[in-house]
Amino acid sequence: MIRISGVVQGVGFRPFVASLARRFAVRGWVRNTSGSVEIDAEAPSDVLDTFVCALRNEAPSLARVASISSIEADPVGYTSFVIRESKAVSGVRCVIPADVATCPECLREIANPSDRRYRYEFTNCTHCGPRFTIVQRIPYDRENTTMSAFQMCPSCTNDYNDPNNRRYHAEPIACPYCGPRVWLEHDGKVEDCEPLRKAGELLSRGAIVAIKGLGGFHLACDAANDNAVRILRTRKNRVAKPFAIMVKDIEEAEKVCELSAAARELMMSGRRPIVLARKRPLSGISNEVAPGSRNLGVMLPYTPLHVLLFEYSPAALVMTSGNLSEEPLVFTNTTAREKLGALADAFLMHNRDIHVPCDDSVVRADCVGEPILIRRARGYVPEAIDLPFEVPKILAVGAQQKNTLCLAWDRQAVLSQHIGDLDTAETLDYFKYVADHFMSLLKMQPEVVAYDQHPEYLSTRYALEVNAGSRIGVQHHHAHIAACLAENGFTDQCIGIALDGTGYGNDGTVWGGEILAVDLVDFQRLGCFAPVRMPGGEAAIRDPRRMAMAYLHAAYGEKCLQIAELLGLRFADLETRIVKHQIETGFNSPLTSSAGRLFDALSAALGICRERSYEGQPAAELEAAADKFEESFYNGKLSFVDDFLYLDFVPAFRDAIEDFLSGTRAGIVAARFHNALVELLAQACGEIRDRTGLCLVALSGGAFQNVIIAERLAARLRSAGFKVLTHKLLPPNDACISFGQAVVAGFRCMKG
Repeated sequence: MIRISGVVQGVGFRPFVASLARRFAVRGWVRNTSGSVEIDAEAPSDVLDTFVCALRNEAPSLARVASISSIEADPVGYTSFVIRESKAVSGVRCVIPADVATCPECLREIANPSDRRYRYEFTNCTHCGPRFTIVQRIPYDRENTTMSAFQMCPSCTNDYNDPNNRRYHAEPIACPYCGPRVWLEHDGKVEDCEPLRKAGELLSRGAIVAIKGLGGFHLACDAANDNAVRILRTRKNRVAKPFAIMVKDIEEAEKVCELSAAARELMMSGRRPIVLARKRPLSGISNEVAPGSRNLGVMLPYTPLHVLLFEYSPAALVMTSGNLSEEPLVFTNTTAREKLGALADAFLMHNRDIHVPCDDSVVRADCVGEPILIRRARGYVPEAIDLPFEVPKILAVGAQQKNTLCLAWDRQAVLSQHIGDLDTAETLDYFKYVADHFMSLLKMQPEVVAYDQHPEYLSTRYALEVNAGSRIGVQHHHAHIAACLAENGFTDQCIGIALDGTGYGNDGTVWGGEILAVDLVDFQRLGCFAPVRMPGGEAAIRDPRRMAMAYLHAAYGEKCLQIAELLGLRFADLETRIVKHQIETGFNSPLTSSAGRLFDALSAALGICRERSYEGQPAAELEAAADKFEESFYNGKLSFVDDFLYLDFVPAFRDAIEDFLSGTRAGIVAARFHNALVELLAQACGEIRDRTGLCLVALSGGAFQNVIIAERLAARLRSAGFKVLTHKLLPPNDACISFGQAVVAGFRCMKG
């Protein structure tokens, strides 16, 4: 009896086992259980040894074999090898595979006029198609997915039962005669005759079409049509945040952006993420798509529906999440009509239900080194991440922004898809829906709930209410560094550099530019960016001009208003006096050590971004403006006070302002300031190493989405003899917080 665990359901594993058994003349059976694949195999012992080796070495490309165990049993006397009906086992957890983009074989079929699935929008096989988004419960069988609504026709049944067929036990199998269908809703009419052609014609005429895809709805329009993109921005209330685009093929992608080999490979992979790459000057894409950015977010079609739509539509389409501003992704037809009716001119619908929504993943690939994950969702979730130690059953509820959930048990952790910012009742409801789904899917009642220590986070409030044996609070930046450590398989103490916008500090102030000594149980704050005031508190996050005034006041004192005038940094008269008063008195102006607020300040001071319409905009546009070839830097200042290290960037900020006012262009100033941050952080790590002996450095936080900082700091530290850990499986932003919380909670439980 052989038991195989890991990602072994929904990936063609049972057909693979049956084929392997025939090859080796092994008799018996294979079946899914709730948490694994079971095989009862009979053959001579040497044959069985070879068979077991082949199970691991030749497993399907989508499978991930975590373990293979076997026990000897008395022979039954089987005469053949069959796939048996699945068996549900209580208390056992199974990891479902991620959704996979349409494979080359299926693409050939939908392009072949003589094939039964010619031009069929839901063609799939054991190598591709929906998985996670259609699963309602385990084991992964058709009856436990949203495809249970469609009874297979005789031809599909034959394919499903044929061991030599690519669709042997492919649970979402369908064809035009028995599967889901597509229709267009436009001008109060439902049109199911050539809906893709009609949708394409509407898009070509500048219309906005809501398109139901694999994990939810997109809002689409012609990416080359300035007016169409402007209308979409107005309707969606999305002033400047870049849109992603989908192009019909890799050749078209090469026309609109510069693709490295890594970017090209990612874009064509089964994950099919949105890839951020440098935009070509003559791309033909509207400047309204990604204002203030040198990059474009580009993805390729990942379902047959998308592939076929491009036969009739423009070669590049804006494909942005189908939702109202600050609300979760819409994924049901009824909700789409209700929520998106005022945004879309037409709806391209289908009747294959989505059980759990999943946004597109985003990966930054305009890097010299490895690509940086920005959003981990479709194509990646719910793949498990191995833990370097064993943990009890843990639910970690993540942060307030870019929220994800994490469930951990034994030696693995599963993160949810991107949930978003928990700022609305709708997103909180979605958060609870995802939590309930994952706990149900993995059959887990948590023994421990881990949460952020910020008392006002909605995820924290949920953690304090949910049924669990114990609760463990984890400081925000400790979670960041712990996530980076454990993701890389380390449990050692390290220097942690955590750079982001906001994190609740142990002293009640706003942290975000932190140097920590971290292990997986606890941390010590060794240093931080020298704190400045946030005039108006949250208002200083929304309005970067306020942070510019705070740093100008720190740099110039009473002359700050005069310098602000020279920079063209203006408020209404009364507001100017209020902001200055807040800085000087500390009224409604908490202290912050945030790296994000520092970049906001310089971006506003240089006139790059003075009106923030989305989170991270000032810093993102400052990076985009920076001259990548500039190597000089301004000087910051390190100082120890009672063995605590302060990194003072006010001297560098002042030098940047003087440089700019003397006529140096903003791009050079921005680059020199980025370099100043890298240089001072590297010097700080050297000081910490001299005092602690620590040579391992982990980098985490949203600022490490910035390629200049991420690559140059890692290179600078390595050249100084440090071992540097960065995120490879998770985003460095707050999406990794839930994983870090689970790691810390689990390690504390293990250590007692």
